[in-house]
Amino acid sequence: MTGALIVAVLGIGGAGTATVASATGGEPTRQDCRTYSGVTQCGEPQLNEKQRACVTTAVQQGMTERRAEVECRAFG
Repeated sequence: MTGALIVAVLGIGGAGTATVASATGGEPTRQDCRTYSGVTQCGEPQLNEKQRACVTTAVQQGMTERRAEVECRAFG
């Protein structure tokens, strides 16, 4: 099998990490993953202008930026 094998490990409070093992058996690397409202996102989100505005509003209302990024991308 070519490519990478991704295994997601969920943590407490919806935040998690994923381990990526290379096909050559090299040292695995850690990826930044998080899960909120049943939606998992790994890495930096690619947000459009409307989604960025949603994040700004949600953070001003008390939501964490990481959660706002996931939820605005998924539901925005």
